[in-house]
Amino acid sequence: MELGGVVTDAKSLLEIAAKSSVPVLICGESGTGKEVMARKLHALSARSRGPFIAVNCGAISPGLIESLFEGSCRGSYTGAVANQLGFVRAADHGTLFLDEIGELPLESQTRLLRILQERAVTPIGSQQSISVDFRLVCATHRNLQLAVKTGRFREDLFFRLNVFPIRLLPLRERIDDLKMLAIEIWREISGRELSQGELRSLCSFPWPGNVRQLKNVLERYLLLQNMGDSLEEILAGEPWDTHSANGAFVRDVRKTYRYGNTPSWKHILEALQECHNNKSRAAQILGISRGSLCYQLKKNSTRPKPS
Repeated sequence: MELGGVVTDAKSLLEIAAKSSVPVLICGESGTGKEVMARKLHALSARSRGPFIAVNCGAISPGLIESLFEGSCRGSYTGAVANQLGFVRAADHGTLFLDEIGELPLESQTRLLRILQERAVTPIGSQQSISVDFRLVCATHRNLQLAVKTGRFREDLFFRLNVFPIRLLPLRERIDDLKMLAIEIWREISGRELSQGELRSLCSFPWPGNVRQLKNVLERYLLLQNMGDSLEEILAGEPWDTHSANGAFVRDVRKTYRYGNTPSWKHILEALQECHNNKSRAAQILGISRGSLCYQLKKNSTRPKPS
């Protein structure tokens, strides 16, 4: 199963881009399926029989950029016991996918720009440039134009990459895709169908983590529904605005109880009343796990409510 769910406009742009070898810049929030898009682009292109080399720029140490991108010769540095192709030569006659290109340090951006200008690499320990035929596809969740304005991204490199931009809309703006993906994921992991009520709950959630978050929620729901957890309760405990000051579930911290041990029965009932009996939200307010709250409810089920 593929977790892309790209919108029609993006699909059309993908098909157009696949007919050429121009650089493509895929933009979108985290979890929208940018790598899936890049792999589809490669599969539809004339380079489909060549390699697809995926590199996460945010996971590379700046000191290793040169050797990882351009390769190295045996004996060129301590530990170089064999010749290394590097990412660029590994992608020869195929596609080089640079994910999170906005995380590439400025000094490394200069080296990448030279590689793109010359369409060649010079391995460490060698004086000879080697021509490479590769198609470049980059992806980012950052605003690269803003990064250029603030001096965090080279303007000349930006224009090299932004030849054919494709923007993937967030899942909350793709309700039809959201429904289709939710049904497909749930059917695959459970062998069952989602009810209309469950679909409504899923469609009312903003999904800041997009497809990745949707898949995580459905997998958790599959594990917890037999324990009595509803989909609404699981969604209530999910981060819904990762850009907010609180970073996750927004609540008034002045009402949050923190205890060394267990909150009192009175405070448990107050939290449940405040959250309209939503156990996940009440547990967050009380500063305990949902499992701990359920245990306290079962343990105190025969106790009268305090007046």
